[in-house]
Amino acid sequence: MRAGLLLIIVAAVTLEATSLIQFFYAQRGLRSEATLRAETELEITNNRILDIINQAETAVHNSEWIAKWCLDYPDSLVRVATRLVRDNQVIMGSTVALVPGYLDRHQLFAPYAYEDTDGRLAITSLATPEYDYPEREWFRKPLELGTGYWSEPYVDTGGAGILMTTYSMPVRDDSGNIAAIMTADISLDWLTGVVGDVKVYPSAFSVLLSRQGELMVSPTDSLVMTHTSQELISGFEDTTMQRINRAMLSGGSGSEPLKFGGKMHQIYFAPIEKTGWSMSIVIPEDEIYKGLKKTIGWVSLFQLLGLAMLAVILFAIYRSVLKYKDLNDRKERMDNELRIGHSIQMSMVPKIFPPFPDRKDLDISAALVPAREVGGDLYDFYIRDEKLFFCIGDVSGKGIPASLVMAVTRSLFRSISGHENSPGAIVSIMNQSMSSDNDNSMFVTFFCGVLDLASGHLRYCNAGHNAPFIFTDSIRTLPVVPNLPLGVDKSMTYQEQETDLLFDNALFLFTDGVSEAENSQKELFGEKRIREVLSTRRDAQAHLEAINKAVEAFVGDAPQSDDITMLFLHYLNFHLSLRNEVSQISRLAPFISKIAKVKHLDSTLASSLNLALEEAVTNSVMYAYPEGTEGTVDVEAILNEDSIQFVISDNGIPFDPTAAPAVDTSLGVEERAIGGLGIHLVRKIMDNVSYRRDGSRNILSMTKKI
Repeated sequence: MRAGLLLIIVAAVTLEATSLIQFFYAQRGLRSEATLRAETELEITNNRILDIINQAETAVHNSEWIAKWCLDYPDSLVRVATRLVRDNQVIMGSTVALVPGYLDRHQLFAPYAYEDTDGRLAITSLATPEYDYPEREWFRKPLELGTGYWSEPYVDTGGAGILMTTYSMPVRDDSGNIAAIMTADISLDWLTGVVGDVKVYPSAFSVLLSRQGELMVSPTDSLVMTHTSQELISGFEDTTMQRINRAMLSGGSGSEPLKFGGKMHQIYFAPIEKTGWSMSIVIPEDEIYKGLKKTIGWVSLFQLLGLAMLAVILFAIYRSVLKYKDLNDRKERMDNELRIGHSIQMSMVPKIFPPFPDRKDLDISAALVPAREVGGDLYDFYIRDEKLFFCIGDVSGKGIPASLVMAVTRSLFRSISGHENSPGAIVSIMNQSMSSDNDNSMFVTFFCGVLDLASGHLRYCNAGHNAPFIFTDSIRTLPVVPNLPLGVDKSMTYQEQETDLLFDNALFLFTDGVSEAENSQKELFGEKRIREVLSTRRDAQAHLEAINKAVEAFVGDAPQSDDITMLFLHYLNFHLSLRNEVSQISRLAPFISKIAKVKHLDSTLASSLNLALEEAVTNSVMYAYPEGTEGTVDVEAILNEDSIQFVISDNGIPFDPTAAPAVDTSLGVEERAIGGLGIHLVRKIMDNVSYRRDGSRNILSMTKKI
């Protein structure tokens, strides 16, 4: 009996302990599931709102040049506003409002086009004393900031008369002065459907706050645009609500437990990019753990049945353990698959540096650090036909979808550039392919370049990416035409640009994961800091390490928010390719002049080097190729700290100019053997002269100490 009682006690303790363990793991799993569902809905809603926001912004930016052109013809500005409303479904009103006093004949001028209640296009004027548009937020803020701005939601009594928000941006004249503010009004009626219909759980609800805390979407319609979040929570004694409100208004994201209405709730919140809005999803905890509580009730009932039900309870526990073990196994498999995906993704980009160890004309290095296991950044480069093809890109979004688009983008670049030499054509063909069937509206900012390694001529095309830095006599931003990112508009025509790189010039390409790296105070690393780090000249790999260390020191303990990708290209070539014609000798003088400028040589030394080079190249032109044979003579200059080495090579018949016997200059002209004076002169000028035959090539090396 005593043993049986002890067994019952042990069994009861064991069952209770097991129940607690089950409850703990089940609760954690359900909470993780709720978090995942809420965060997914927040991200989906953010993307849906951003899709409309981006459409409005893009439409305004694309019309900026028209508004600028019309500044001298203000009566035509109404056509700009009308075109924006007519051609863009998301825009229900627009104006181009002149800065007061910009034109003497129009102190205030603001024609406004909008859709009336019947869906017809109507025209009115905001330049009235009652409306006083210069004092409106949509006019003042972009004028103060000098850039685009999304206004607080408002009811526009001077225009369409409905609840809206406005994107406004300054329009500058040819002198760079802000002449007008161009706007796009978006009705907020659709927000109720987009945000209010989010149902993670049956009793869950969503709230959308403006930048100032105005309720834009709420389960209680009477509170919309009549109360602020601060007013509603002022009566709460619990400081958690105050903390959540501050976090949302400051653009933060996260989750917090909160008790109100006698129940515990989980609040998940995240910012809506670009707008300053913040969205939250509130889920009652009893719905999250609804199934769990029912299960625990049954377990408690079974425990009261005693030892007779022990086997059943143990079996149920065993099944539960198997269930959670299966979940853990799945998680491990998913983690393993993500690791494999990371390895596959990294294998798609060059990662062995230096990538071309036999080349002395190029120093190149790159780095890619994903913010997650897989990311959406990419870079690539390779050499074909003595041309360096290179690119860098940044896919919108993060995670697995972005990594898939990254893989497609890199594959398209390799495939198209394999037979196409024009970066403009490469980008255009890639855009056409990526714009087709782009149901997820994902896009890629992209920069593509083709560098002729022999001449230093660089052709490039930018598709909405950060402008690279170029190193010449100073560090500056490479001029780029912004163009649209890949995947946005299939009919987009991409403009190609070009420039020339000289010896010791360099390019630094990067994604916004570098410039927009944030520290714990939400400060950005910025291009100014990038320029400061780059101001100390190093080799390519050292430059990237220095940037990476500077970003890590700046960010500190803050988590990495975006992929970091960099590509550094240092051009070190002094090369000249000549046809085997005597007339080509004249090209050596400007070649030597360029070297003299880089190495600061005086004119006497430069003339001597030119004379020696002319003699050596003339020998190759005259003797390496039989008469009537076409060929080339390549001249390469290798600039060292204390010397200059010239390497002259050709594919002609074996010819060793150094084999000529020494010339006795003490003899008269009639007594000396014919020939040998050219190589004699070269030996007098140069400190070292040597010849070798490498396969089918004659190679003459000449070195001059400086």
